[in-house]
Order: sequence, then structure tokens, then C-alpha cells
Amino acid sequence: MSKVRKMLSDWDAPYIQSLMKLIETQSKTTLANWAVDYSERVILPLWKKHYPEDQRPQNALIAAREWLSGAIKLPQAKKVILECHEAAREAEGNPVAQASARAIGHCASTIHSARHCIGLALYGALAVSYDALGTMAAWEQLEKCAADECKRMLDALLAVSVENEPNPAKIDWKC
Repeated sequence: MSKVRKMLSDWDAPYIQSLMKLIETQSKTTLANWAVDYSERVILPLWKKHYPEDQRPQNALIAAREWLSGAIKLPQAKKVILECHEAAREAEGNPVAQASARAIGHCASTIHSARHCIGLALYGALAVSYDALGTMAAWEQLEKCAADECKRMLDALLAVSVENEPNPAKIDWKC
């Protein structure tokens, strides 16, 4: 039986390192679009499964898209994104929903700081694992499932990555 963790924490895991290496080659805009797209497609449905009436995570993704399109300013987007983080805190006791909201909040926050996109892997992959296997699964099984999800995340980033990106994000991983 596994202890319920709130996030993946092995920054040296090969599946995290592969993502980090590719993230470092991309622009903040590419990273934000990738993180928001992936969250919307894979992570948001996990939140909605548990809290179908709570729109805060979805609103955070919408706000990030609006910022990316120039429709709103960063302070407006940040206010909505912080509400998503509040939803995560309120989901204490529901590991799938909490990790989902945290992942979405971090993905939306990529518009502010590119390094936030790693939250997709650290929280999102764990949300997928808990949803698929349950919180009582052995950590080894959960981590294998998370590694598989991180591979899908890497493939999604590879699909939208810009070869020889002239303006890669400058990321300091020491959070």
C-alpha cells in the first residue's frame, strides 16, 4: 500500500529529466500552449469527474488562453489562476481532484513563468495515476503509470515543439 503523495518529487527520474530537457529548448509561448492544451484534454476531465459544477480550473485555462491571445492582461489572468489554486486547496482529501487542480493551476501559470509547466508532470501525471489505479496502489505501480503519462506529455510537446527555437525560455529549475 502506498502513502498518498501530493506530487511526484523525483526530479532525477528519467521521465522528468526528458521533459525538462525538451522544455528548456522551447519558448514560453510554446510551453504555455502545450501545457494548457494537454491540461484541457487530459487533466480537466479528471477534475470535472469529481467537481462537475466547479469551473475554477476550466476558467484558469480559459484565462491563460485569453492572455496568450492578448485579450486580457496578466493581472486579470493571475486572479483567475489563483482561484484554481484555491480549488486545489479545497479538494484536500480527494487526491485525484487535488492533483488535477494543482496541475491545471501550474499549467495556466506558465503564462507568468515558463518553469510552471513542469507542474503538468509533477501533479498531472500523479492525478492520472491515482485515477487509473487508485490511491491504494503500490508506489511502484503508480510511478510506472506516471512515467507512461509523462511519455505521452513528452510526445505532445515534441509534436508542437519548434526546432532550433530562437527564443527558448530561460528556466531556473531551483524553485
